Amino acid sequence: ILKTLNSWFWWENIWMPINCTWADFVDREGLVFPKPHQLYATIPYAFVLLIIRFFSERYVAIPLAKALGIKNVRRVKPQPNPVLESYFRECSKHPSQSEIKGLAKKCNCTVHLVEKWFRRRRNLEIPTVLRKFQEAFWRFSFYLTSSIVGFIFLYDKPWFYDIWQTWVGYPFQTLLPSQYWYYMAEIGFYWSLLFTLGIDNKRKADFMAHVVHHLAAIGLMSGSWCGNYVRLGTLVIFVHDTADFWLEAAKMFNYARWEKTCNMLFIIFSIAFFITRIILFPFWILRATLYQPTYYSTTPVIAYFLFNGMLLILQGLHLYWGYLIFKILKRFVFLK
Repeated sequence: ILKTLNSWFWWENIWMPINCTWADFVDREGLVFPKPHQLYATIPYAFVLLIIRFFSERYVAIPLAKALGIKNVRRVKPQPNPVLESYFRECSKHPSQSEIKGLAKKCNCTVHLVEKWFRRRRNLEIPTVLRKFQEAFWRFSFYLTSSIVGFIFLYDKPWFYDIWQTWVGYPFQTLLPSQYWYYMAEIGFYWSLLFTLGIDNKRKADFMAHVVHHLAAIGLMSGSWCGNYVRLGTLVIFVHDTADFWLEAAKMFNYARWEKTCNMLFIIFSIAFFITRIILFPFWILRATLYQPTYYSTTPVIAYFLFNGMLLILQGLHLYWGYLIFKILKRFVFLK
């Protein structure tokens, strides 16, 4: 069954233009192609990024937070109590008064002590401001580095200025070393975020949204790697990262209660978001993926519909997030 599914998944008609086979993508003189098995390397790269994250959060983010006036608040741990711990995990974190009385009777202690235990236990679930700052610092560091490195990799490439160049010579476009490392780092980063979702700041409202987003990002980048849509893929990555580090910077100063700096950074983020996600992405990237391929092939492959479907869903999310950002800006301007 697995062998059959594997043959279906790598069927040429899904990935490449007509009359092309996987045999055509063997490295030869002057041409190097991305290979699906190279994506396995993104897992160890993710662990390398986790090690870098550990040291950067510990030895850079914490001193920076202290310099900005953020204190490390130590939470008081409740006394170990297996009965209350079991109830907290399996039944309710906010027991009613009658439930508290029942638990007090069961543990042979006062109602006040049970209430105090649950209050302290709930506080342990709330991430400290310092912990939030550390996470924002790590994301800021990665997105800023990725944006700078991405610009260095792309500024001298013809497809950075002329989007038609992304299709010239396709699918026989050689893979550049810079493109390899750009992809590996980006996919490895999203793997690392996926691995740490359980220990990062808990976000009840959008936990599953984060899981879906990270998996979709990994799937989209991995698919574009296998289909050799690397030129377009690097542009999509660059367009997204250039706005994100402004948001993480605004979060950092928000945690430090630098209100004016936070507001200014959020305004810059909003401008960058609307330029990159609402203007450049649909009118530059989507135009290149939806419209331009028809000039090079009259029989679109299945990947054309799969990737464009995911990119259109992504644009739908951009519009939704843009609406929320607009509401925040409206409140900021008119309601102070």
